[in-house]
Amino acid sequence: MDGHPAIEQHGLIGDLQTAALVADDGTIDWFCSPRFDSPSMFASLLDEERGGRFRIAPEAEGCVSRQLYLPGTAVLITRFMAPDGVGEVIDFMPVQDGPATGRHLLVRIVRVVRGRMRFVVECAPAFDYGRQAHTTEVTENGVAFRGPGCAVNLSIVRRPEEEAVDAAQLRVDGRGGVRAVVTASAGQAGGVVLETGPDGPPARWEPERVLQALDRTRAFWRNWIGRSTYRGRWREMVERSAMTLKLMTYAPTGALVAAPTAGLPELVGGERNWDYRFTWVRDASFSVRALLGLGFEREAEGFLKWLGERVREAGERSSPLQIMYRIDGSADLAEQELGHLTGYLGSRPVRIGNGAAAQRQLDIYGEALDTVHVADAHGLRVPHDGWTHLRRIVDWLTRHWDQRDAGLWETRGGPQDFTYGRVMSWVALDRAIRISQKRGLPADLAAWTRARDAVYEQVMSRGWNEDRAAFVQHYDGIVLDASLLYMPAVGFIAPDDPRWASTLHAMDRELVSDSLVYRYDPDASPDGLRGSEGTFSMCTFWYVSALAHSGRLEEARLTFEKMLTYGNHLGLYAEEIGPTGRQLGNFPQAFSHLALITAAVDLDRRLDLEAARPA
Repeated sequence: MDGHPAIEQHGLIGDLQTAALVADDGTIDWFCSPRFDSPSMFASLLDEERGGRFRIAPEAEGCVSRQLYLPGTAVLITRFMAPDGVGEVIDFMPVQDGPATGRHLLVRIVRVVRGRMRFVVECAPAFDYGRQAHTTEVTENGVAFRGPGCAVNLSIVRRPEEEAVDAAQLRVDGRGGVRAVVTASAGQAGGVVLETGPDGPPARWEPERVLQALDRTRAFWRNWIGRSTYRGRWREMVERSAMTLKLMTYAPTGALVAAPTAGLPELVGGERNWDYRFTWVRDASFSVRALLGLGFEREAEGFLKWLGERVREAGERSSPLQIMYRIDGSADLAEQELGHLTGYLGSRPVRIGNGAAAQRQLDIYGEALDTVHVADAHGLRVPHDGWTHLRRIVDWLTRHWDQRDAGLWETRGGPQDFTYGRVMSWVALDRAIRISQKRGLPADLAAWTRARDAVYEQVMSRGWNEDRAAFVQHYDGIVLDASLLYMPAVGFIAPDDPRWASTLHAMDRELVSDSLVYRYDPDASPDGLRGSEGTFSMCTFWYVSALAHSGRLEEARLTFEKMLTYGNHLGLYAEEIGPTGRQLGNFPQAFSHLALITAAVDLDRRLDLEAARPA
C-alpha cells in the first residue's frame, strides 16, 4: 500500500455523536467534530500532507502492532511489541448519549507493559478539511489550537505532584502541529486528552480522572451489549456488528449514518468516491429490522421517531420522501469536490455532500413500510398522526409507482424501470394494507390493493426475462442484479418457486466469485461512472440468507464462514472487497454489518430447524 494504511487497518471509536478511525500504527487519521457530518480536523487518510493527524507510536521503527477491542466494549487497544519492551495505546471516547453538544473528548492512554519504550506524540489538526489555518499555544496543562470557528485543546495527563507542562518538551512545527517524545518503563502510564469545543484553556487531567472516564465508558458498552438477546452460533461477530451500528448512530436524533467516512474509494485511483456520513432511509430502515432481531428496541424506536418526522414533512407537502437526509433531518446535501486533497492513494475527486440525494428511488418506500410493519409486530405501534402522514405517502405511491427511477445502487447513467424498485413498491403497499387491516386503521384499501396487485403482475411479466430464465435488473435489460436476492426475504416470491430457483442459479454463475457477490456487471450495464468495483459485502450476506431460505444450508454456512474471514482484525467491514481481498469503500459500512446480523439470524434459525427434524 506504498506506506499508506489500508482501509481495513483501522478500528473505530466514537461517542454516539461523532467517531474517529485509529490505524494500527497508532494514528488517528479521520475525525470530524462536533458531528459525523462536520468538517474534519484529522483527515490524513485522504491527504497525508494537508489532512491532519494525531499519532502516538513508539519512536523505534520495526515494532509489531496488534489491535483489539476491550471485550464487550468500543474501547480500542493498539499494542506495540519490540525486543526492548511492550507498550499500548488505549483509545476511547466517553459516551455522549444525550442532546447534541460541541464538546467531545478523545482520550488516549499510553502505558508500558514490559521493558522500556520511547513514544512519539504528534498532534497536527487541519481544520475544515485542511482549508483553515490555526494558531498553536503551549499552556501549563497542554496545547490550545484555535482557528476560525474552531477550538481544540490537547491536555497532558499528569500526576498531582508533577509540575506544569514544560514548553521545551513540546516542539511546534511550521504548520501549527506539536511533537513530543516521552520515555516510560514497565508499570508507568500517561496519556493525553483531546477536547473539542472547549470554553477555556486546556484543563488539568490527572490519571485518576482519566481512569474514571475509562471505567464509565467500559461500563456503558458492556451494559448496552448485555441487552442483546442473540444466543446463536456467531455471537462474537454479531455483537461486534451491533456495537459498530451503535457507534454510527447519532444519539440526539436516533439517525444512523451509512458510514462515518467520506471519500474512501470503491476503486483505488478511481472516481467512485462518495460521502456516506448521512442517513439513507433504506440503510437505516434495514438497521431497525436487524436491531429488533437482537432485542434493541430503544434504538429502533429512536430511528422510527426520526423517520416519522421525515414522513410527516413529506406528508404535509404531499411530496415524496428524499432518499437521504442529514443526521438532524435537514435535506441540504449539496455535493462539492475538495480539489486541494489528493484523495486516498490518489483516488480523486474527494467529495463531500451527496448529489444522489435528489434522485428518485422508489424502493425506499418498501424498506420504510416494512420497518413500520416489523416494529408494529414488536409492539411499537404507529400513532394516529403518524398513520395520517403515512397514508398520504402510500396514496402518493399508488399514483407514482410506475415511474422510472435511479435504482438502489444510485447509478448515474439515467433512470430505468428497475425491478428491485418495483418489488419494494409492492412491499410498501402490502405492508400498509396489512397494518391497516390488523389495526383497523382507515385507508383506501381498494386503491392500495389494486396498485399492489398491478405491481406484482408487472414484475412477473416484465421483470422476468424468458431468455435468461431469471429476473433481471431492469425491464429493458438482460443484466442480473444482486439486489433481487432480497425477493424471497420480503415474501414477494416463494424460495422454492421455479422462477426464483432459476434466478438464484443464474446469479451463482454470473455474480458469485468464490462465494463473494458482485452487485451487477458494470460493463454490461453502464452506470455512468468510469472503472469497475469490488464485490459488495452486503450482497454476499444477502446471498447467505437467500441460500438458507432456499434450503441450501451447507452452501449458506460455508459462504458465511468464508465471508467472516474477509472482516478485518477487529471484525469490521467496509463496503466492498477487492480482487486481492483488500477492503474498499467507506469504512465501516452500516449496510455490511446489518446484513451480517440478518444473515446470522436467518442461518441460525434454518440450521436449528434442520437439526430438529427427525433423522
